[in-house]
Amino acid sequence: MALFFFITILCSLLPSIPFLSLIVGAVDECTLFPYQTLVVGQTLISPNQVFEMGFFSPGKSSNRFMGIWYKSTPEVVVWVANRNHPITASQAPVFKISGNGSLVISSGKSIIWLANSSVVASNPVLQLLDSGNLVLADNTSYLWQSFDYPTDTMLPGMKMVDDVDAGVERYLTSWRSPDDPSPGEYVHRIQNRGLAEVVTLRGATKRYRVGQWNGMYFCGGTPFPNSVYKPDLVFKQERLISMGEPFESSIPVRTTLDASGTLHRHTMNVRQGKWNHVIAFPQDTCDEYGSCGPNCICRSDRPIRCHCFKGFAPKFQKDWDLQDWSGGCTRTKLLNCDGGDGFQEIKGVKYPDMLRFWLNTTMSLGECKAECFKNCNCTAYANPFITNGDTGCLMWFGDLIDTKGLSAADSKQNMYVRVPISELDFNMSLEEKEKKNEWPIKLILISIASGVLVSAFINACVLMTGRKRPVVERNDEDLELPVIKMATIVQATNNFSAENMIGAGGFGRVYKGNMPSGEEIAVKRLSRTSHQGLEEFRNEVRVIAKLQHRNLVRLLGCCIEEEERMLVYEYLQNKSLDLFVFDDRRRTLLTWPKRYDIMMGIARGLLYLHHDSRLKIIHRDLKTNNILLDGNLTPKISDFGLARIFEEDQPLARTKRVVGTYGYMAPEYAIDGNFSVKSDIFSLGVVLLEIISGQKNRGYGDADHYLNLLGHAWLLWKENQILQLMDECLNDTFVESQVKRCMQVGLLCVQKFAEDRPNMSSVVSMLGTDGAVLPEPKEPAFFMERSFSPVSSSTSQRIESENGTISITDLEAR
Repeated sequence: MALFFFITILCSLLPSIPFLSLIVGAVDECTLFPYQTLVVGQTLISPNQVFEMGFFSPGKSSNRFMGIWYKSTPEVVVWVANRNHPITASQAPVFKISGNGSLVISSGKSIIWLANSSVVASNPVLQLLDSGNLVLADNTSYLWQSFDYPTDTMLPGMKMVDDVDAGVERYLTSWRSPDDPSPGEYVHRIQNRGLAEVVTLRGATKRYRVGQWNGMYFCGGTPFPNSVYKPDLVFKQERLISMGEPFESSIPVRTTLDASGTLHRHTMNVRQGKWNHVIAFPQDTCDEYGSCGPNCICRSDRPIRCHCFKGFAPKFQKDWDLQDWSGGCTRTKLLNCDGGDGFQEIKGVKYPDMLRFWLNTTMSLGECKAECFKNCNCTAYANPFITNGDTGCLMWFGDLIDTKGLSAADSKQNMYVRVPISELDFNMSLEEKEKKNEWPIKLILISIASGVLVSAFINACVLMTGRKRPVVERNDEDLELPVIKMATIVQATNNFSAENMIGAGGFGRVYKGNMPSGEEIAVKRLSRTSHQGLEEFRNEVRVIAKLQHRNLVRLLGCCIEEEERMLVYEYLQNKSLDLFVFDDRRRTLLTWPKRYDIMMGIARGLLYLHHDSRLKIIHRDLKTNNILLDGNLTPKISDFGLARIFEEDQPLARTKRVVGTYGYMAPEYAIDGNFSVKSDIFSLGVVLLEIISGQKNRGYGDADHYLNLLGHAWLLWKENQILQLMDECLNDTFVESQVKRCMQVGLLCVQKFAEDRPNMSSVVSMLGTDGAVLPEPKEPAFFMERSFSPVSSSTSQRIESENGTISITDLEAR
């Protein structure tokens, strides 16, 4: 900073020297003051002639942009101001500092680009530093700097950032082409999902990933620090908050994301005045995401690079023979969860992508193996960190995607893939084989002995009690709900026949039934294998039994007999809202008046939960497939298994067990476990925008960008084109003022910070008051958040975390 102000004072004297002023025209080459302007042909130059700033035309384009480039190599542009707003050849652009301290590019009375400072400046000056950072300063502080707004190039001193607490994201975005610096298809950014990693995305699709952080470096890249790269990483509670490298004036280096999505690292040979290409990523075809398909390992040092894991074979052998490995591999034998499985060790690998995983940073590797054995869905496990000895447990569920073989130097990065014991013969010694052959005999003997003991125990219990005891202990005193006999439900559902099944959820199946009275019911039958369901079951009974509102689903009773736990609801003929909103045929039945009524009904139901009921309820899982519709398409909020009861004056709560559904979870809840009425309001905002648009927040796609639905709505709002978000099938029935008002309320509900979101009484008032003046929404949360896997209309993802443990479970929507 001291050097900056010394140079500023020195440069302020230059205009008094006529010769120097003549050389640089209206602008001295060091500093731009508020009374000066920068036009085509004039530039700012950093103190030691390293960087230059001014208007330029890229490649063969005739458009102009304000940018920064290396003075010795002008073709290497490192930053562009007006990426989205090219200046045509007919315009005469002027760059200046405005009266309030903002940076402005204008042509005549038209503003082309504007950068606001954080505060109003009293004595602002602008200077281009030798680091390549363009800074606007006032006295002793920076008000604005270009390093906070990276384009396609990382320079030393610049940082990529993923700080959810501070609401800051910084990442690289490629140019559209060498002739067009507007934002292209590729984004290179930090991703914190379980273990931190750095990924390059093409919209929602991963182009490549460097691999998870293993405690020393990213497990699919080159170990560092090294002679090429000495990064500065900042972690916060195991999240990678920022990533960059210190500025050293003696070593000009840059990292660029090109228009094809390839990351390049260059260093300059100052003596020869040329750039040397050091490394590119992806380095080989094995770095391309999922190039070998699922359940394969890619080895770039072999003629045939894709190899199935042991116990797997090519899924499509004919394609495999043609060296098309995209279909991947499938198991040759089914797993046996009753002690018939083992683990094949695979040494030196870039771990598979963490699509469905479980992470615990304190568990030993031996405990990790035992935990994986317990879960039939666990397909592999590993130690996530190479710095903690055998401490830490990472487990994968489902297919293993994007695994790469590494060099012998990475032998600490070993994973263990679950296979039937018969597949481990290749590495077994004779002694191990003999032990294996003895196991079935031992198993038979143990089973016979166990059967005799269990039978004797049961007979003794029956003789002592004279009746059969329930398998689980129950306590119905606090349920405040009619208890319906098991026999009645069996009769009503035709013994839970497949014809009566109307849906399946995360904790069991739902059946339609007819009571002896003729009343139609929906029975939610808790799965016997669900370990989490009992808590949610009791919670749902306890909560809903106390609630009565026309926009809440009505709970008629429950059943707790032996191992069975069931909830009995009123039957709603039209099932869930998502079956209408996202269905090409049914969506036409939801005219604008009907959609407006549905939105108002949901809002009134949520207002009741938050303010008007006997209990203050936070739902925590509001989404379109938890909104049920009766015969008149009246909406009813359902599924209170995750709901929480609040004290009247309680503002918020925090949980170590985060539960909810991707695409609907508020950022403060998803990241920190903080939930309140404002987290429900965020979910409501997503639901409103989905109802209006007929599109899902997760998995939303647009030809012009790769944002989610919230980001797309925000862009349309800023461009005053919000009506383009509306479902096309509403063109004949919509009321423009209502549609715009509902969209604006939706954007207000999904604002990044909880304190900016309205409360439910304000939401209901804004939705229902025609002509009301509404506040301007701010940027939504998860502005760049995207789904990384396709999400069907009947499937959602629920995420849970507890005590440093993260697990993901796929749930089928009702």
